[in-house]
Amino acid sequence: MSELRTTLVQCDLRWEDPEANCRMLEEQLGGLDVSQTDLIVLPEMFSTGFTMNSREMAEPMEASSAVAWLREQAIQRQCVVTGSVAVVEDGNYYNRLVWARPDGSRVCYDKRHLFRMAGEHERYAMGHDRVIVTLKGFRILLSVCYDLRFPVWLRQSPGPGEHFEYDALLCVANWPAPRRHPWRILLQARAIENLCPVIGVNRVGEDANGMRYAGDSMLVDFKGEAVIDPPRDTAFIETATLSRDDLDAFREKFPAWRDADHFTLSDGVGF
Repeated sequence: MSELRTTLVQCDLRWEDPEANCRMLEEQLGGLDVSQTDLIVLPEMFSTGFTMNSREMAEPMEASSAVAWLREQAIQRQCVVTGSVAVVEDGNYYNRLVWARPDGSRVCYDKRHLFRMAGEHERYAMGHDRVIVTLKGFRILLSVCYDLRFPVWLRQSPGPGEHFEYDALLCVANWPAPRRHPWRILLQARAIENLCPVIGVNRVGEDANGMRYAGDSMLVDFKGEAVIDPPRDTAFIETATLSRDDLDAFREKFPAWRDADHFTLSDGVGF
């Protein structure tokens, strides 16, 4: 039986202070290691908060202290550790989700949908590639915050002869408290329509712009029902196990995928 032990890390973040945030997160994670989890999920821009100061805070991948810290944590704890950071590459700035593996390798996803209401589209470049990673028998589609509002980008799009493209969806976020209701509903909706678990990790606290975050980090199953949903808006760390056998059994018992509309995504900005 394939099982994926998934750890959600909800935390407050120190504004534009990577060293303090990495230190805080390391303390919060404590002795968590491969004997307890396969995957540790941190919030969006876990090292800085949702900063629009990309020119000042972004670092090249190979010189990024936050990326190096992710790699160190993955190797030390012998599990995947993931979260997004601000990086600069070839003169462009990206809100980049880094999937750090315990063997020292990594996979990256650049946020596709940039939150224009905060001016993110003026400070960061748009990503163009959907990224699916594999862990413990689960194919996982990566996404960041505002991506969650766009179902076409996240919709199952299996290839010829396939029934499913991925088996879980992961979304890291800095999703403000005034919009907590859409966050919760969209996590559940993406699970239901794609017949897969959804992992959503958000932050708590207040940032330097006075924006408050209510957390609401959740892990929901393939029916949209909560597996992790602590009734609090404070820091927490919690682990739950996803079963591939249970997922496959539900997809067989309730084969809504047989009636799905088939489509392809274009390579342009609009589709």
